[in-house]
Formats: sequence, C-alpha cells, structure tokens
Amino acid sequence: MKLNKEAIVTEKFPENFSIPHADVFDLPEKVLQFGTGVLLRGLPDFYIDKANKQNVFNGRVVMVKSTGSNVDEFASQDGLFTQYIKGIIDGKAVEEYIINASISKVFSAKENWSEIMKYAESADMQIIISNTTEVGIILKADDDIHASPPESFPAKLLAFLYRRFQHFKGSEESGMVIIPTELIVDNGNKLKEILLQLATINNLSDAFKNWINTSNDFCNSLVDRIVPGTLKKQRQRLFEKKAGYKDALTIMSEPYSLWAIESSSEKIKNILSFSKVDKTVILTADINKYRELKLRLLNAAHTFSCALAYLAGFDLVYESMREDAIRNFIKQLMLQEIAPCITGDSISNEEAENFANSVIDRFSNPFIEHKWLSISLNYTAKIKMRCVPLILNYYAKTGKVPSYMSAGFAAYILFLKPVEIEDGVYYGKIHDRKYRIDDGSAPLFYNLWKDFSIDTITQNILSHESVWGVDLTSIPGFTTIVQKFLQQFNRNEFKNAIARLSYNGKD
Repeated sequence: MKLNKEAIVTEKFPENFSIPHADVFDLPEKVLQFGTGVLLRGLPDFYIDKANKQNVFNGRVVMVKSTGSNVDEFASQDGLFTQYIKGIIDGKAVEEYIINASISKVFSAKENWSEIMKYAESADMQIIISNTTEVGIILKADDDIHASPPESFPAKLLAFLYRRFQHFKGSEESGMVIIPTELIVDNGNKLKEILLQLATINNLSDAFKNWINTSNDFCNSLVDRIVPGTLKKQRQRLFEKKAGYKDALTIMSEPYSLWAIESSSEKIKNILSFSKVDKTVILTADINKYRELKLRLLNAAHTFSCALAYLAGFDLVYESMREDAIRNFIKQLMLQEIAPCITGDSISNEEAENFANSVIDRFSNPFIEHKWLSISLNYTAKIKMRCVPLILNYYAKTGKVPSYMSAGFAAYILFLKPVEIEDGVYYGKIHDRKYRIDDGSAPLFYNLWKDFSIDTITQNILSHESVWGVDLTSIPGFTTIVQKFLQQFNRNEFKNAIARLSYNGKD
C-alpha cells in the first residue's frame, strides 16, 4: 500500500498513528509556502496539520519548490507524508507517528510559475511562510520581477504581492501575513525592507509600496526543531513494516519544537489560529527572549562543548552525553555560568533552568545523529558570536573567571591545531584520527602552533582583537586558567580534568 488520498479514505492504519480526517482534502488553501524542505514540513506544517485535525485552522498549504523542478513524489502521494517523532522528554523516551495532510499542492517555481501566480488572486490566501536558507533573503537588484519566474525569493514574493495588489485593487483586506523562518535576526523586517527596495528599483507605484507597508504584516520569527531529514534505508524499511504502507517522503524529527512569532495583533492571532492548539507556537510582541535562550543555552553550549567532547573521543552528541563527566560539564556550564548571564528582567531563573533541562534531553536523544564535527564548522566565528559575549558578561556580573567556559575555550584552541595541509585544507589529529578543520582562522593557528609554546599560543590568540573584537587577555585571570586547561588537554587529560571541574564545581 502506498500512502495517498485513496489510502486515507479506504485503508486502516496502526492505532498509534495520527490519521487525518477524509474531509481535510476539501479545506481551502490558505497558505503559500516557499520551500519544501524538512524543517518547514516538520515545524510549520506540523502545527497546521495538528490544528486541522482539531478543526481549528481549517486550511491547507500550497508549496513552492524554488530549486529544481521534480515534484512527482509529492504528487504521487497527494502531498501526504509521515512525520516520525522520536526522542527524549523529561528523561523519558517518546515516539509518535503523524500522517500530515497539510499540503494541498506542490509546484515548481521553474515549471509552474503562472499557476502559482493565480493564487495571488485567491481570497482564501492569508499567509506566506518561507525557508529559503539564510542566503535566500538578499537583495538582487537586477532581478526581473516580471520574469517567469524571478530569480530570487524576494523578487518572487514581490511579483506575487504585486499581482495581488492589482487584482484586489489595493484593498486593505487583501494583505497577507508574511512569516519568514530563515535563521536571520529580524528576518521579517529585513524581508520587508528588501521588497520595498525592489519595488523602487522596478518603478512600482507609491500606492503599491504603501499597501506593502500598511496592509501586509511581516512577522519576525524564530524556529527551533532538529529535523535531520529522511530516514536511512534500514530505518525506513523498519518503519514501513510497522506502518504497513510505503512513504517516500517520511521525515524524522525530535519531540522538541518552538515557533516564536513576533506580533501582538489580535487580527494576526486570529489568522494564525493554529497557534491555539500548541503552546510551543508563541505569538509575542518581542521574540528576543526566545532568541537569547536558544543562542546562549543551546547554541553556545554546543559551541563551548564541541571541541572538548570530540577530542575526548566522541563523534556524536548523544554518545558524549552517556559519559558522566561530559554530561555534567554541559549541564553545569548552562546552569552555573550561562544562565546567570542571561537571566534578569526578561528571562527568569525558572525559564532558563527549564530550557537548559530541555537541552539536556535534546543532546541525549539517541535517534538524532548530530555530529560534533558538523558543529565545529566556522568554529571561530561561532565562538566570537555566541561565546565571547558570555565570557565578558559573566566576568562583569561576578568579577570571576568562568571555569566551564574557560575549559571550552581551551579545547577550542587545541582543536584548531593543524598538523597537516593538503590541497589548501587544514587537518588536525587526535588519538590517531585525522579531522578536517573548516575554519577561516586555521592559517593563524597553524603558524602559532608551529612556532610557539602553549602559554605563548594562548596569550597570542586571546589578545587578537581583530579576531574577537576585544583583547580577552584584559580579563584578569582568564589567560591563566585557559593556559592551565590547555596544558591538561594537550596531555589528553580530558575526562579527568572536566570530571574534577564538573563534580567539584571548581577548576
């Protein structure tokens, strides 16, 4: 049996599968979605499907595939796909199987642009969602919005909105709620700014630009869920045996999810009614709190722990969480050092602690194969953006050097110890394992490690204002403690060093 509309109407499914109602296929198309990737299917489309099953949102999604033209798999399954959710919540394993019926049609922008544009004339259309990667929200000044299709996502969106403006004669009611999910700060504001620039470049009327400004709502948003993608072959076979049907579009995700959308408008809350069925869709006047929690307690914790865990012999995040010393290191790093840096007027101690505990569950999920080496990509830039502000903030608040952060920084310095260069690529080595160093600062570290002692290397790296934007040796005691950890780690004393730190709470 193949998963499709006919199967939903005629076949029986396992009892623990969430199955859509047959009348879902008659719901109006309310959402235009730029992107067919697993994050959109595993997060926004997850919420829309959940709301439809509770007769709340009662609308479906038209998806636009911006790259390539093959949409046959979606068509053959009538847009249906299974979301397999598996992971840890509050230390306990959870497992869900959801047949998602939120997607009505999938079009190729390259092949079906005229059909996509017809939806601009639909009174049912209310929402536009996008995930075109971070490079998708850019201004391409020479893009032709009258092309079929325009090249860039903003130009495609502008063309769609201009057709809508013309068809509905600029009525206020015809405006859309536009929610980009690209991982860019103030993504909604930036997208709107680019559209207005493109409108000027293309000599579109002031009336249209005023309609963009006043009748359309561009919402900044933040998404957070790990959706690795399709299942590996063996797991797919096991899934299909359990499910009793074939599904070429199955995706897997962790249980944790968050979609923070910046708006205090009652009108928008009513349009985004799917938010009413799940507390992890948060409509709020300011999403910065959620961005800060994610950036510091999730992303910075990953970054501080990455080199330490990998050099200690672990390839995958969940594997390292089985080592008590590393697990406790990460937990205490978050609770004892990162949380005090971000709590205050907007983030309470309880919120920080709850988020930190959810991070432990997420890191411990054995069903998500998250590689530490993947996290090490552009390591120096991540240290600068995510970690350096925390080190400075901790010292400013306490007058002390953060021990866990110092250990993480020392491991980072050791990780960026290139021992070989092959075809311009730098490689490090630990336990006879060679690993690639994908970092723009690799040449700097190569020269330092080649010619200097550990203490001098530490001094030179920390004092590089051109790298960090600040001289980190100006933090009293920071250089000394980083040097101490680096000496220990260079002797392969990872677990013992961090075990003493984690269990005793001191360096």
